[in-house]
Amino acid sequence: MQNQTIPLFLKDDLEKYIKKCIKNDREAQLKIYQLFSPVLYGICLKYMKNEDDAKDVFQEAFVIVFQKMNQYKFEGSFEGWLKRIFINKLIETLNKKKKESFFLDVFDPDTDFVEEEDLDIQPIEQEKLLEYIRDLPDQYRTVFNLYVFEKLKHREIGELLNISEGTSKSNLNRAKHILQKRILSIKNFKIA
Repeated sequence: MQNQTIPLFLKDDLEKYIKKCIKNDREAQLKIYQLFSPVLYGICLKYMKNEDDAKDVFQEAFVIVFQKMNQYKFEGSFEGWLKRIFINKLIETLNKKKKESFFLDVFDPDTDFVEEEDLDIQPIEQEKLLEYIRDLPDQYRTVFNLYVFEKLKHREIGELLNISEGTSKSNLNRAKHILQKRILSIKNFKIA
């Protein structure tokens, strides 16, 4: 995912706004919200199946951000720190929605998985692709998003989701195949 371009007047004052947020300054909280909400809401939309769920997690995660603002150490990217909180909240929410295990450890060790399998497909509209991603089963969508958009390695995904590295690879592979099939079917439908 690309880093959001922060307007210069806000970038220069970001540290000041963060320090004011620690003191519960509402104006500073609004500035942080306005600056980062487009990117963070976009992340919520990628992980949740519908907009209502995305909005709920978005609001809950922002509450956590402001509660934990004093834990930000002004080291590394503030946006990265925010994203980590949002992703953790998203994963927690997805796990709570499942009564049984969120991920099935169904990895077959004899199966070879291609780390970066190129899909031979034509480009489609971004909104349509995001719709297809949202339609993926939760476990596939989560691994797909963490791998593709957050650029995490399968080992990191496995640790984050308490699954094996092989299960992460398997879920990514299945997500790619589902997406490829949907995209190809819509392309074939339009051609016919």
